[in-house]
Amino acid sequence: MVHHSNLLRCVVGVLLLCIAGQAEVLAGDDSAPLQTRGPLRQSRDNPRYFADADNRIVYLTGSHSWENFQDVTQVFDYLAYLDRLTALHHNFIRLWVTESIHSDGGWLMNPPANEKDIAPLPYLRIGPELALDGRPRLDLSRFNPAYFERLRTRVMQAGQRGMYVSIMFFQGFSVVTPGAWKAHPLNGGNNVNGIDGDANGDGLGLEVHQSPGSHVLQIQEAYVRHVLDTLHDLDNVLYEVVNEATPESVTWQYHLIRVIKRYEAERQFPAHPVGMTFFQLGEFGGGDNATLFDSPAEWISPGGYTKYARHPPAADGRKVMILDTDHIHGIGGDREYVWESFFRGYNPIYMDPFEALHELTIGEPVLNEPQHERARVAMGQARRWANRLDLRRTVPHEELASTGYCLADPGQAYLVYVPAAASSQSTTDVSRPLTVNLTGAAGEFVGEWIDLEAQTVLPSEQLEGGGERLFAVPLPGPVLLHLHRVK
Repeated sequence: MVHHSNLLRCVVGVLLLCIAGQAEVLAGDDSAPLQTRGPLRQSRDNPRYFADADNRIVYLTGSHSWENFQDVTQVFDYLAYLDRLTALHHNFIRLWVTESIHSDGGWLMNPPANEKDIAPLPYLRIGPELALDGRPRLDLSRFNPAYFERLRTRVMQAGQRGMYVSIMFFQGFSVVTPGAWKAHPLNGGNNVNGIDGDANGDGLGLEVHQSPGSHVLQIQEAYVRHVLDTLHDLDNVLYEVVNEATPESVTWQYHLIRVIKRYEAERQFPAHPVGMTFFQLGEFGGGDNATLFDSPAEWISPGGYTKYARHPPAADGRKVMILDTDHIHGIGGDREYVWESFFRGYNPIYMDPFEALHELTIGEPVLNEPQHERARVAMGQARRWANRLDLRRTVPHEELASTGYCLADPGQAYLVYVPAAASSQSTTDVSRPLTVNLTGAAGEFVGEWIDLEAQTVLPSEQLEGGGERLFAVPLPGPVLLHLHRVK
């Protein structure tokens, strides 16, 4: 039961924080300007993608990793991480959070011997009462300045490298097991405010992400608003309500999406894109992608290994779709996944272990570093092509190439993806036929073959449009054929 004095303390504290708003925000130390032009909005010309303030398509792709915001199992070298992504030509990350106050690193094959305290936390641990871990309890009415300073600084540091950042508000796995709930701030044994999210007393916090009581929802909304106050003036920001909550969280997620939009409008903040992502355990844990499409979110990350891991259907532009291996494989995917996603109108991103041994795998080896590196490289290559093509008019046209992978501005330009030959490791001739349908494309075209492994270019013959054209693919590995009209 919530004690009246504690509840009053919580409510007053939350109201003071809401009034204070931006006054408590601490800026990052580095004052270099951002190399982004946002906030992003769904492109009117090609709604499969975002556009920036200059109406240029921004194709989002990149690697993200579990500890790129809070230190969970170790101190994370964030600047080295950004340097690596910059070298790979990536421009997007999800900034992970965990709601827990400590973690056992349960996604790792070799987790730490003892649970590690997570730092920083969004709330101050001031006690004097002790939490369930024997350390001072959290005061949910007092935000931790170090948390929000790091948040703003890390978003700015990414923006100074031209990267966009999705801010994750909540973490679905923080409430579904007794161990996780024991480490949650909204567990009544961990805060001084008399707030307990376990309304039915079953030792879990599922209600927190499904149907929270008014006092819990007030805490959640205050946290969301303080994040918005902290980041509202940064143009490289996107928001994500929660990573992989249970399917029963849909109504709660819809509510928070509307809270974000309403608060930005009320405070006259620039509107930032809000995302909704798939549910726990992907297609094997329930949940329906239709709830993402029906949501008030601008971008979504659908789930489904059988639907999206290989040969995904073409994106239709209802939402910007950031196709995330985290919601398809856990850890998995390769360069073929990247190219297939790119050619079907998605923005592919990669849940990247960065050499960590992990246990979050569906259908892929636990550790295959060459595979991960090929995927990282492919994302950077795809982004270069996205910048080279005019994606305002260039859209998926799988019917125009025999491989089923073609981005085309019909009559002007065609980019075709040709997967590696089945025997590409052989030294024998594995050239194979490729047809491209140029019916209705009058004029002369020139082309080039791009070897995606060697990253070299071979010229293709000049040809006339107006019909189906047959090519002999000159290389055994994965290649692109780029055709463009010259006259």
